[in-house]
Amino acid sequence: MIRERIALLLKEAIQRAQAKGALPPVAVTEVALERPQKPEFGDYASTIPLKLSRAARMSPMAIGKAIVDEVSSTDLIGKVEAVPPGFINVTLSESWLANQVDAIIAAGPAFGDIALGRGVRMQIEFVSANPTGPLTAASGRGGALGDTLANVLSAAGFEVEREYFINDAGSRMEVFFQTVYARYAQALGQAEDVPPEGYHGTYVSDLAQEILREYGDRFLRLPRERATEEMGRIALDRMVGAAKRDLADMGVRYDCWFSEQSLYDSSLVKKTLELLRSRGFTDEREGALWFTSSALGEDKDNVLVRSNGAPTYFASDITYHYNKFLIRNYDQVIDILGADHQGHVPRMKAGVTALGVDPDHLTLIVHQMITLRRGDEIVRMSKRTGDIVSLREVLDEVGPDACRFFFLSRSADSQMDFDLDLAKRQSNENPVYYVQYAHARIASILRYAGDVDFMTGNVTLLVSEPEQTLIRKMLQLPELVEIAATRLEPHHLPYFAQDLAAVFHSFYKQCRVVSDDLELTRARLKLVEAAKIVLAKTLALMGVAAPEQM
Repeated sequence: MIRERIALLLKEAIQRAQAKGALPPVAVTEVALERPQKPEFGDYASTIPLKLSRAARMSPMAIGKAIVDEVSSTDLIGKVEAVPPGFINVTLSESWLANQVDAIIAAGPAFGDIALGRGVRMQIEFVSANPTGPLTAASGRGGALGDTLANVLSAAGFEVEREYFINDAGSRMEVFFQTVYARYAQALGQAEDVPPEGYHGTYVSDLAQEILREYGDRFLRLPRERATEEMGRIALDRMVGAAKRDLADMGVRYDCWFSEQSLYDSSLVKKTLELLRSRGFTDEREGALWFTSSALGEDKDNVLVRSNGAPTYFASDITYHYNKFLIRNYDQVIDILGADHQGHVPRMKAGVTALGVDPDHLTLIVHQMITLRRGDEIVRMSKRTGDIVSLREVLDEVGPDACRFFFLSRSADSQMDFDLDLAKRQSNENPVYYVQYAHARIASILRYAGDVDFMTGNVTLLVSEPEQTLIRKMLQLPELVEIAATRLEPHHLPYFAQDLAAVFHSFYKQCRVVSDDLELTRARLKLVEAAKIVLAKTLALMGVAAPEQM
């Protein structure tokens, strides 16, 4: 990492200045660097002189100059200077920057990968919507967020596994099964009411009709309880299958689809509740079993087993995390939740603590709601589902690339507007079109160059401002991966992609790539090839296609 190399050079300069008596022997644990807002201030800046001033009893400028005087000569740095009121600005050397084009090409698709995770086993669970209806557009946001975060963490050296938790147990499944049975019976002319808390979207009637076509009136001839269970399981499998298709069509990949019911079938729920009892974190009152989460800092206790003997969703969720941490032994777990799960965060932290797991090993990310629009008009409902817009409908309208790019374009904790009309527009106003067009333009340039053997190009010729600016922008990708991985913020990727596309378009307008100057042509084609690698890698991290032509 460039930033780490420069930080080490500055720290070593401080140590040399202290050894010579130019600086007092104050402790320096870290030399932080940031990227200046204006390019004239260099590539990196440090406020270390300001931070040391009080302890050293020297002016920040005097400290800055003492450090600058001791910075080792290296091919990495072109200029280092102390500037008021106490910054150290570092500018990378032109020749070093130019040579990074060869380094990017040599790295290929691995450019941007970093050794941060070093094999730490990490699980990301995301979407995990109840299989009682089609996935919503909001589920698509969770899918894009989780899948992209998994890509980023893998690029950062973590051993990542992606999981979908199928909520196929509990009271909501019972109501779903009863709804399917009611719609099936109605289709056969029976007087049957949908349960008061049942599901009223036309998709349930569609499911019932599918079952009727395949099985006829078979289920009316079975005892009601058995018919409801068997038919419900068929409907459940089809809802899960539809979710798998929708997510796969959006490019979302999973390593495991984990059944909630399996926690009960294996008696793990019972074992987990016994563990919580033995550790003193349960209390029986009002005929129910409570988790005494207030003893762990929560505002209130939570029910584990209702007075009717039925375990709550929270009981199975603690059990699920018992499975994650104590059976499958993940080092870190990330749960990505929808906006209605904000209150779930503190009690899950308390839950894993009660299991004897460090709560810092569990991270819960809550993504906020999205508002679908067509221009100024808000899209509120779907003809098929009644009260939601399904992910399938959005995918069919704008495609997977626009879905992923737009879903990623805001931080998870921010509400977002998704303009369906903009997502379909083939113009530079559409950010995904703008970025993909940059990649297609690069591919077109390389095709136009034909048989020119640019791999022998001399990159030291790449010293003009547009060329150097493009190289600087490309070199930010490894740092961006580090930021996205450490902060768990993949929304930085679409912004970087747009910036890189803009810088490339600017370079293309100012610098003719294929010209009569063969040596310069070869060098610039190398630069274009490097830009293609970096842009394709950025798109790949987002799960967005990198088209060769548009």
